[in-house]
Amino acid sequence: MSKINENNKPKMSQKDTVSNDQSNPNVLDVLLGKNDQKIVDFDSMILETQKRVWGALKQGYEYVGITDDSEKFLRKNVFAKFDMIALYVDLVGSTTMTLELPEEKLAIIISSFAQEMASVINLHSGYVLKFVGDAVIGYFVASNNGLLAADNALSCAKSMLAVIQKGINPILNQYDYPDLMVKIGADFGQSIVVRYGSNPDVSHVDLMGPAMNIASKIQSLAKPNQILFGDDVYRKLHPNNQLLFKEVVWKNNEWKYRSRLSGEIYKVYEYIG
Repeated sequence: MSKINENNKPKMSQKDTVSNDQSNPNVLDVLLGKNDQKIVDFDSMILETQKRVWGALKQGYEYVGITDDSEKFLRKNVFAKFDMIALYVDLVGSTTMTLELPEEKLAIIISSFAQEMASVINLHSGYVLKFVGDAVIGYFVASNNGLLAADNALSCAKSMLAVIQKGINPILNQYDYPDLMVKIGADFGQSIVVRYGSNPDVSHVDLMGPAMNIASKIQSLAKPNQILFGDDVYRKLHPNNQLLFKEVVWKNNEWKYRSRLSGEIYKVYEYIG
């Protein structure tokens, strides 16, 4: 999959894209960037996932790292601010697996899960920020086209569920391993690139901003195999995609976070397909 030159990423905010229909584009789609959305070969994605997971379980297959793009992007833009969508995907039930599976098999399963989620992020024009235990954090730069970034984030989240359910789990089932499930949460906002240390080459770089924190909180309240988007992401989705969501009705004051603009309880939406 070709990538855009690193020097252009901050301006374009997306990697390579493919138009869905250039012969007779819908005006609204053009305005919202819908026609620039990348096309991902779903069947090939699932097949390649199965091959990699099978190889990992059989031979300890080592994945090729794909977080270097993010590392280069962040180091090049230390202390710069970007509009972006933060997306968290967390593995459900890893504690139970820790008690039930041999350590070496558990390590392969969690590593395979993390790398497959990273691959999906990369395929949908996102960056992989980091791996945290059994969670993967990705982000989609939205400085140039927040609407396209939001739709890419949604496609990414849906693909993550498909990869788990149709790619990874069928292979795990052949070894009598439990099915994997995930919780996904995302939010939109401005983040700043920070570097912890003075060395531009080796000091740790990261992202800091409200969206990063709220996305984490949203993900933590998601149910297994549920996708939750914050209101700021939802509002940037293509209208057709907004129809695929419904607002979450919270009970027992489990969600207390307020909008940074209105001061009212921040709305969260569930993807219902």
